[in-house]
Amino acid sequence: MKFLCQVWFDTAEISNISEEDGKRLTADSIVNDDRLRASGHLLEAQALRAPSTAMTVSVRDDKMSVTDGPFAEIKEHLGGFVLIEARDMEEAIRIAATFPVARYGRIEVRPAYSIKEEC
Repeated sequence: MKFLCQVWFDTAEISNISEEDGKRLTADSIVNDDRLRASGHLLEAQALRAPSTAMTVSVRDDKMSVTDGPFAEIKEHLGGFVLIEARDMEEAIRIAATFPVARYGRIEVRPAYSIKEEC
């Protein structure tokens, strides 16, 4: 089963970590990603740039609208995602708990599926 692990950060809190802690977090994350990739659990992991770099696109009545920034203004922001393979939700949660970013944010674990398989 595939699970999408969304990495959510408190924007103010993650902005205040020291450069040293940021470098350590990145190094620890790379080591953990490599370990999960080797075990066959990690399918994809990507960090996201700051919310200020986002654009939100919508189409209504065949007209496209583009606005700066994220869709909603919230105190937390999506900082990245990890797509994993796990037997079940219990294993997916155990895997997500190994993510070093969990020390600074929250990991939302959600089952993922192909819409082609649902038809």
